[in-house]
Amino acid sequence: MLFGISDVVVQTTVTSRVFVALSGGVDSSVAASLLMERGFVVHGVFIKTWQISGVPCNAAEDRRDAMRVTAKLGIQFHTFDLSDEYKRGVVDYMLREYAAGRTPNPDVMCNREIKFGAFLSRAREMGAEYVATGHYARLGREFPISKDQFPNKFQNPKPKTKNETVTLLRAKDHNKDQTYFLWMLGQEALSRTLFPIGDYLKSEVREMARERGLITADKRDSQGICFLGKIDVRAFLAERLGVEEGSVLHARSGALIGSHAGAALYTLGQRHGFRVESETPRSEPLYVVSRDVGANTITVAPRATTLIVPFARRAVDLDACNWIGEAPKHGGAYLGRIRHRGELMPCRVALLESDDASRMRVTFEAPLLAASGQSLVLYEGERVVGGGVIE
Repeated sequence: MLFGISDVVVQTTVTSRVFVALSGGVDSSVAASLLMERGFVVHGVFIKTWQISGVPCNAAEDRRDAMRVTAKLGIQFHTFDLSDEYKRGVVDYMLREYAAGRTPNPDVMCNREIKFGAFLSRAREMGAEYVATGHYARLGREFPISKDQFPNKFQNPKPKTKNETVTLLRAKDHNKDQTYFLWMLGQEALSRTLFPIGDYLKSEVREMARERGLITADKRDSQGICFLGKIDVRAFLAERLGVEEGSVLHARSGALIGSHAGAALYTLGQRHGFRVESETPRSEPLYVVSRDVGANTITVAPRATTLIVPFARRAVDLDACNWIGEAPKHGGAYLGRIRHRGELMPCRVALLESDDASRMRVTFEAPLLAASGQSLVLYEGERVVGGGVIE
């Protein structure tokens, strides 16, 4: 049987302790409240990450809001300084990838290295059985036992056993679903994780926050890189990578039509961030279809034209694959996504090497613009199969 973890009503003991990563936003605030109401011993944790010198930061304000939430709920509050881990695991990775002309995904790495890596490890050292976040995602477990052993709808999740598989499922709110960023997680991390708001719409989460009198009820969602908030990513990268302005070329003629801030800063399919000299309000939108970091040029084209075809590809190879449960079947049909909230596109997978699921070839029904370094995540219905990094 499959049982949701995100809506847990528990039969707790004194050891049912969960550390909730509080960002100072509404989602994690409600997550902590729901877990407390369902009998867990809840601790709130604000994670301090690496800060960019001289850049305004909302971390102090977010930490105060997190503290106010814990005070309202009457739960313990902690601050974990994971700035060194964040610098090594997220920032340095991002800079390496951009410098190599690839498109990194710092939010995916933040989840693996920080929220479900260093944070989970430290919480476990302090006696936590589980960690929880405000992610819009759901978890399920498949137990080799009968339904009549579960008198209530949901039960206290127990640590993973060898006979148990934890599945990662899309959130009820598909518009807010964040499973794309969670594909690197493994069974051990997922077995110690709870996603309390995965079965709710965003509007329902805000209403629950208002009903509980939480200060974060109407706080705007944070934007930007995971934990770093609103920074000018292009300026940050330009300063550290030493990039220079270059030429924007049109795919039709190859003619110079504008300028950009540095080819390494762009990814395929990007719409904004470059200048076109003759652009008017009536001009059709142009998208990046190719980039040459060596020559420091980017090529652009309208979306709905055959000009994109030479730059698109139907098949991409994946490296560093992680499969949350069983690996996809050779020749199997799935849905693939190459960006957060991107379209779920029909595709088939093939092993690149016999009996080695760490590398896969994914072939789509229609060609698409896919950049090396991007995450490609596979879905089977609501289940997240796993994913890999596009070569």
